Amino acid sequence: MARHSSHQSPARLTSLIASLRLRYAEADHRGDAQAKQALFQEAIYLGIQPELFTQPQ
Repeated sequence: MARHSSHQSPARLTSLIASLRLRYAEADHRGDAQAKQALFQEAIYLGIQPELFTQPQ
């Protein structure tokens, strides 16, 4: 069962976004489009907007 971001604790949501951000940056550095697509799908499943982990900080 999916736990969407509106049901996540703030600390867990922050941790999930940090993980997505790191893995997205690594995939982008490698030019790995399949890995980035998988991260977008994971984010959708978790209810996290892609701009929260794809935009530079």
